[in-house]
Amino acid sequence: MPRCPTNVLPEPLHAFLQRVTRPIEFACRDSYAHLGTLANLGPFVSAQVIDALTERTYSRTIESDLLLLRELFVDFHAGLTTDQQRERLMQARELLIRLQTGRPEKQPRYEESADPTSYHAQSVNQAVRPLWEFPIQFAKGVGPKRTLLLQRLGVKTVEEALWTLPWRYEDRSKIFAIKDLLPGMTATVCGVVAEATSTRSRFRRMAVLEAVIDDGSGRLQIVLFNQPYMEDVIKTGTRLFLVGRIVAGHRGWHRLRMDVTHCEGIGEETETTLHAGRIVPIYHETKGWNSRQMRVLIRTLLDEFGGDCEEVLPVRVRARHRLLPIQQALEQTHFPPAGTDMALLDKGLSVAQRRLAFEELFLLQTALAIRRRRVKEEQKAVRFDPHTPLLNRLSRLLPFRLTSAQERVFGEIQADMVSSRPMNRLLQGDVGSGKTMVAVHAIVMACGSGCQAAFMVPTEILAEQHFTNLKPILEALGLRPILVTGGRRSKGRAEALRMLQAGTAHVAIGTHALIQQDVRFANLGLAVIDEQHKFGVLQRKTLRDKGYQADVLVMTATPIPRTLAMTVYGDLDVSTIDGLPPGRRPVRTWLFDDALRGRAWQIVRDELKAHRQAYFVYPLVEESEKVDLKAALQAADRLQNEEFPQFRIGLLHGRMASAEKERTMKAFKAGEIDILAATTVIEVGVDVPNATVMVIEHADRFGIAQLHQLRGRVGRSAHQSYCLLMSSTTGCRRATRAGRLPAEEQETSIARQRLDAMVKSNDGFMMAEEDLRIRGPGEWFGLRQWGLPEFKAANLLRDADLLQQARRAASALLEEDPHLHAPQHRMLKAGMLRRWQAKLDLGSVS
Repeated sequence: MPRCPTNVLPEPLHAFLQRVTRPIEFACRDSYAHLGTLANLGPFVSAQVIDALTERTYSRTIESDLLLLRELFVDFHAGLTTDQQRERLMQARELLIRLQTGRPEKQPRYEESADPTSYHAQSVNQAVRPLWEFPIQFAKGVGPKRTLLLQRLGVKTVEEALWTLPWRYEDRSKIFAIKDLLPGMTATVCGVVAEATSTRSRFRRMAVLEAVIDDGSGRLQIVLFNQPYMEDVIKTGTRLFLVGRIVAGHRGWHRLRMDVTHCEGIGEETETTLHAGRIVPIYHETKGWNSRQMRVLIRTLLDEFGGDCEEVLPVRVRARHRLLPIQQALEQTHFPPAGTDMALLDKGLSVAQRRLAFEELFLLQTALAIRRRRVKEEQKAVRFDPHTPLLNRLSRLLPFRLTSAQERVFGEIQADMVSSRPMNRLLQGDVGSGKTMVAVHAIVMACGSGCQAAFMVPTEILAEQHFTNLKPILEALGLRPILVTGGRRSKGRAEALRMLQAGTAHVAIGTHALIQQDVRFANLGLAVIDEQHKFGVLQRKTLRDKGYQADVLVMTATPIPRTLAMTVYGDLDVSTIDGLPPGRRPVRTWLFDDALRGRAWQIVRDELKAHRQAYFVYPLVEESEKVDLKAALQAADRLQNEEFPQFRIGLLHGRMASAEKERTMKAFKAGEIDILAATTVIEVGVDVPNATVMVIEHADRFGIAQLHQLRGRVGRSAHQSYCLLMSSTTGCRRATRAGRLPAEEQETSIARQRLDAMVKSNDGFMMAEEDLRIRGPGEWFGLRQWGLPEFKAANLLRDADLLQQARRAASALLEEDPHLHAPQHRMLKAGMLRRWQAKLDLGSVS
C-alpha cells in the first residue's frame, strides 16, 4: 500500500521524530548493549511528546500514536525488567515507523451527530470511530443501497469488510493478446465488446448471447448459452475480462472462438489493474453484488483505513512466530503480490493468510484460558461427601458393576466434586458406553451431600425415559425425582416446581424447560447436561446459575475430534469412557439400495420371528410433494398392510402429544409393539434391549453423527444386532472411480462417503474424525450451537498446528500477565473482549 513520503509531514512533527528516534535506535543497537547507559530515556521521550502535543494540533490518529509512545516511557525505569524494557522499545520503534511513514491526516469520519448524507462532516478535533464501530454505509462509494447487499454477506462495519476474505484466487497475471491465441489453449483475455446480439435458439428456446471482443490486436468471438442475466454485463463498449478455452469458430481456424468459463465486467480501464494482470481475489457473491465490486471496495478501504487497523497481537508474540503486521497481512491476503504461490493461496497457507488465522485462534485461546482460569479461581459453597452411604446402597441396588473405564471417569468426577472449585467437566463416550450410569453416581453423591441435582436432556421422550428408568433406583435410595418438561399439564407442573423450590424434590429430570424462569431450586449443587451439542453455551450457564456455583457435568455420545475439543470445549476438563460394557456385540451395518430391499426385509422378518423388535426411521413425518422422501405416517401404514402384516406396528414422531408418545414407548419397551416406525425423535437415549434391527430410510440424508446415534439404539444386549441403511446412492461409487462425476452429483458422492464410513466402523471416535474430514470444520456438528462463529481465516482441520501454537502462546502470555494489565496487552485485551466477552461469558474481565 503506498505511503506518503516523509517530506509531507508537518515540520514540527518531523523534527520531533528526529529527536526521539536517535536515542531509541541507539538503545536498540548491538542487541540492546547500550540500554543501560540511557538512564533518562523515559523522562526525555515523555517530555518530548508533551512538547509536540502542545506545539501543534494533529489529527486524532497521530495524537493517539503520540500518547501511546509516551505511555511506553512513563514508567520505563520504574521496576521494569530488561526484557520488558526491550519489548517497550520494539513497540516504540513500530510507532515511530508508523508516524514517519506520514499517514495522511484524513478528515475524521462518521459520528452519530453528523449529517448521514455527509460522510466527512465532522471537524478535525472531533472523535473518530474505530473500524469495528464504523458503519460500512459511510465508507466511500457504499451508501444505503449497497449496505443492504453487503449485509447479506455479513458485512456491517469497515472492519467486517476488511475481514471478508477471498475464498479462492485466479492467476490473471498473464493476459494474452488475441492475435497470439492458438486453438486448444486456455487463455485469459481483456478487451472491449465490439458487437453483441441476443437471440433465442429454436431448440428448447434457449437464450443465446453472442459477442465479439476487440483488444486492439484482433477480434475474438464468444457465445454464451442459457445465461440471459449476462446481457446486462456484455454490452457494446463494455470492457470485459474473459477466461476460457480457445476453439475453432464458424470459419474454422481463421475466426477463433472462446468457450468462456469466466466472464467479468471490469469497468473503466483505470480499474483493469485490480481485475486483471495480477493474482485476483474471488469473493462470495450475492445478487446485486459481485467480486469485481468487492475488489473495488476492499481496495478503497485498504487505501483509506488500512493504516487504522488495530494490531492486537503483542510485539513479542508476532516476533516469536514471525508474523506479518496486520495491515500487511490484510493487504497481501486481498491482493497477493506477484510471484505468490497459487497452490498455497488456494489452500489458505500463504504467509499472510496464516498470520490472520493465527490472530483468530490466538484471541480465542486467550479468551478460553481466561475463562478456564476464572472457573478454577471460583469457590463453591459446598464440598460433596465422597463417602456418602447412598453410594454404597446404589452399588448394591444395581445388577451390574461399573466397568473399569466408568470407575476411572467417576473417580475424576469425584475429585472435582470434593474440591473447593466448581466442576466444569465434559464426559464423552461412545453410544452405549454407560455415561448415564456414571452421571447417576454423581447425582447420588450430590444428593447424599444434602444438595439437589438437575438432569437436562434435549427431548421430552428422552426425559420421560430417564425419569421412568431412574425413578425406581432413586426412590429406593430415599430420593424423590420429578419430571419437568414443556408438555406437562399445568397442574402437575406447578406441583413439581413447588416441591423443587421447597427442597422436598431432590432430582429434577427434564428438557430445556428446566432453564425457564419459574423453575427454582432450594439448593442446586449439580447440573448434568446430556447430549451437550443440542444445547448452547448460554443454556448451560443458565442452568448452572440456578444454584450457587453449581458443579456442571456435560455429556456427549458423539465424540469430538481433539482439534475441535481444544476449541469448543477449551474451558472444560475432559473425561472419556473408552470401552463398552461386557457382553455387547458390535452392530453389523449393511448398505442396501432399492433393488436389494427384499433381502433387507428378510433380515427384519428373521429377527421378528425370533421375538426381537425393530426400528424403522424416516426423515419426515408426512410425505411432501416437494421432497420425495418416505414419511413415517404413510410408511407405518405400508409396513402394517403390505410388508409385515403379521406383526404389530407402532408410530412415534415429534408432533404427537406427550402422553401418546409415552404410551407408545411403554408399549414398545414392554414388547407389545414389534416394529416402531419413527422419525429422528428416537435419535438419543431410547433404550430397548430387545430391539436388534435399525432400518434407516433415505440414510444418505442424515449426517454421520445422527446415523451413529440412531445405530446406537440397537446393540444394547447380548444378541447380535443389525443396522440396515437404505439408500439410492450406491451407484455413485462407479462414477467416482471412473473419474467422471458430474458436478450435480458431488453431494451424492459425499453422502456415499458417509455411508461407507458407517459400514466400515462402529468406532465413534474414528467416525467423528471422518465426519470432520468430509464436512469440514465450519459445518461439523453445528458449531454455532456453542456460540462460536465461523472463522474468517482459520480452518480448524487445516490449521491444527496453528491452534497448538496459539494455545501455547496464549498460556505463556497469561502466565506473565494473568489479567492483561500491561500496556502492551491493552489492545489484545480489548480485541479479545470485543469478540468473545458475550459468547464465552467472560463477564467483566479485570
